[in-house]
Amino acid sequence: MTLALLALLGAPLQAAEPTLPFEQYQLDNGLNVILHVDHSLPQVVVDVWYGVGSKDEVAGRTGFAHLFEHLMFMGTTRLPGSGYDDLMEQYGGWNNAWTAEDSTNYYDVGPRELLPTLLWMEADRMDGLARAMTKKKLNLQRKVVLNELRQSILDVPYGSTEIEISPAMYPAGYPYAHPVIGSPEDLNAATVDDVVGFFDQWYVPDDASLVVAGDFEPDQVKPLIQRLFGGMASVPLPDRPAPPVPELPARPLVETTDQVQLPGTMLSWHSPAALSPGDAAMDALATILGEGMSSRMQARLVHDEGKVTELQVYQYSQKLSSIFQVFAVCAEGVQPEEVEAEVQEELDAIAARGPTEDELQRARNAIELQRIQELEDLHSRAETLNRYHFLTGTPDYLAKDLARYTDLTVSDVQAAAATLTLARRQTLRIRPQRAAQGGDK
Repeated sequence: MTLALLALLGAPLQAAEPTLPFEQYQLDNGLNVILHVDHSLPQVVVDVWYGVGSKDEVAGRTGFAHLFEHLMFMGTTRLPGSGYDDLMEQYGGWNNAWTAEDSTNYYDVGPRELLPTLLWMEADRMDGLARAMTKKKLNLQRKVVLNELRQSILDVPYGSTEIEISPAMYPAGYPYAHPVIGSPEDLNAATVDDVVGFFDQWYVPDDASLVVAGDFEPDQVKPLIQRLFGGMASVPLPDRPAPPVPELPARPLVETTDQVQLPGTMLSWHSPAALSPGDAAMDALATILGEGMSSRMQARLVHDEGKVTELQVYQYSQKLSSIFQVFAVCAEGVQPEEVEAEVQEELDAIAARGPTEDELQRARNAIELQRIQELEDLHSRAETLNRYHFLTGTPDYLAKDLARYTDLTVSDVQAAAATLTLARRQTLRIRPQRAAQGGDK
């Protein structure tokens, strides 16, 4: 950790326990506000986090959260058409957004002089997007999303896994049982009334958290936030009871084909939710198994045996429940079943004997370095504060987050690996379409 970053994070040089300085308060209508001041650069970030994702969609209307990510840039009565991007970019700003299972995030970045404009634009679309919605806008963005489905998922090698894995892991009706992008049938069936209803239910102050980060003075920004956002009505959110975490996959084995040259396999297990006990151990296990050429699976499957050309191991952390995954592309002449057996051997070995202390320490170092380096970026800090608030109820979680890894023991990782058994595994095999058509399975 650099001295400059330590100072920025408010960490004493000897104790080196970083914290992200912030001020938090709430408007009367429920909007959560987090202020993070950093005068090191004349830059600001406005990050708006809505606690709605694909998990909140209903049957027959999947893909709405992601569709809304696109619709939010379609203009309002006060700022029609492409005015959102035009006005921001005219003064040196830029913006983007992302949608996931649990939430949707919109962020704007620009010079400090642009902050009043960025706040006004975010307030304008939170307040007025539904009133400006038209069938023409919906049809346009519906086509954009369907094209994205084809180009970014269906036409990408092994992209079919993104569509197949959700219903394979979760039973029908579970909040994560469908992919974020939704289905073409549901997207085509969406009406303007559906879209307006979704907006009115979820895009409200009660479900939003606003982070302002960068070079500004809080006593000047607070009245502006109150004036722009404070007049919006509070809208109570629907009850969202957390369903029981599944123990087993809904469909243990799925075999599919794709337009690929080599077969592949994705192995998945249900795992602890984000920031809950056991989540950090899964992160460390993924690093020990698959991060860098000296990791166990990279060394064995890619370097020594040459049975795999591409390998990824990761803990996909989510609010309700997570997924631990191993994805591998087989080398020429190697079948998925052979790779799957060797992956399970490595997992069983750690479950039986645990990792070495050196392996665990390297994993700790790698994860901590990655987390700290991410915080050098102003936008990453803003998003991190919002994420902590969303998952824990407070933005003040950086030190606790890092401590999850420094406190890990060999036994913790061993216990995590012991849950990744063959009986709990979901196996998704992808074979080249030419092989399926020729009958060679």
